[in-house]
Amino acid sequence: MNAKEKALAFATKMHGEQKRKGSSLPYIVHPIEVSEILEEANLPESVVISGLLHDTVEDTEVTLEDIKALFGEEVASLVGAHTEDKSKSWEERKVHAIAVAKSGSLLVKALIAADKLSNLHSLQKDYKEQGEEVWKHFKRGYEKQKWYYLNVVHNLFIGLEEEEVPLFFYKFKEKAESFFKK
Repeated sequence: MNAKEKALAFATKMHGEQKRKGSSLPYIVHPIEVSEILEEANLPESVVISGLLHDTVEDTEVTLEDIKALFGEEVASLVGAHTEDKSKSWEERKVHAIAVAKSGSLLVKALIAADKLSNLHSLQKDYKEQGEEVWKHFKRGYEKQKWYYLNVVHNLFIGLEEEEVPLFFYKFKEKAESFFKK
């Protein structure tokens, strides 16, 4: 079993029976989509693996030490940079995430962008099915989600040269600006 297969098996086991917010879809479809976005952009395997593992520390009993022991320092560092501290308020967590989107390395920014792009895919699909009811699945409603996504988008590009920005950053920007235009 190669490292990516090991990460997929680990993430699938750890997320277990979890479902996507407001959905009956198994949660693991999200980390798989994140890793596919990263892989399609030809990013290093450590980032692709981090895409599979990015929510394990935040949403399961897994620790960063577990990630480091199983997948190495680089993967643990990427997952750690992306992990929110659930002991803090939603606003504090999102302000921190926006700051990481602004100051993070290209690889950290790529993990963030792939995660948010995948979340937007789900959100758009759910919105088509549920309409405004979709916002009831979030701790904060439409306006706060709009504020968060648009700030992440804006800050992702800071500090990067145009030629190093993966194409999916632009796809995320376009989707976010389009979805949250109202």
